[in-house]
Amino acid sequence: MVTSGSDAAHRQRQMAESFGADADRYDRARMPYPDELIARILELSPGPEVLDVGCGTGIEARQLQAVGASVLGVEPDPRMAAYARSRGLAVEESRFEDWDAAGRTFDTVVAAQAWHWVDPVAGAAKVRDVLRPGGLFAAFWNVYEPPAPVGDALLEGLRKVVPDLPLGLGAMKQADKTYEEGARQVGERFVDLGGFAEPEPWRFSWSRDVTREEWLDFVPTQGFLTRLSAEQCAPVLEMVGAAIDGLGGTFTLNTVTVGVAVPFRHVP
Repeated sequence: MVTSGSDAAHRQRQMAESFGADADRYDRARMPYPDELIARILELSPGPEVLDVGCGTGIEARQLQAVGASVLGVEPDPRMAAYARSRGLAVEESRFEDWDAAGRTFDTVVAAQAWHWVDPVAGAAKVRDVLRPGGLFAAFWNVYEPPAPVGDALLEGLRKVVPDLPLGLGAMKQADKTYEEGARQVGERFVDLGGFAEPEPWRFSWSRDVTREEWLDFVPTQGFLTRLSAEQCAPVLEMVGAAIDGLGGTFTLNTVTVGVAVPFRHVP
């Protein structure tokens, strides 16, 4: 599993840029971020100008816009960028590490479900270059915790269809702890870079009821499945669907949103 703390994740470019295969499904099926998190970003930001790294289809960017932020997205996948633009977001196509800020600076830089795809060294240096003194960097991830029968069915299906997956499936269990550790490491890296204050860890727990149709719409948007053909996905979805049927066709999805906020003071 590619996790928030994996320095190797950013090298998995084929996976990193596979999510745009069905951008409409991605935007429809992926869940937004807690209102409390969005409010905290605006509370800590010294101003409204936000740079969204790896903005994807613009899910959290639209949430930020809705509360008054002015957001510019940077996105390497042209399909995701095109979708985000269709929803009213200004987007520049580039890997963040290679992106030319052209002298522009921002009050806050955010990365939602994306920072693990960025080179941790070059990315941190770029953030420092584009943040205004007093600004904020925040990275965060939604970590989904379906009931055991549903999660186990996904793991079993993936093992059958793609037994040689290059990334460990075991980390999918208790993933919130893995992401929390990754977020902690991200914060430490910024502090070590210099100019950043003590990181603020984030953890928001929430839940919602999910139908069979909604979850089967979501599952193919995960990185393990975005590169599979419809024929390869079908048996995995069949197993997951059967597990949901066994729960009565719906279940409560527990979700933890973990992250880290790092205030920027000055360039040392």
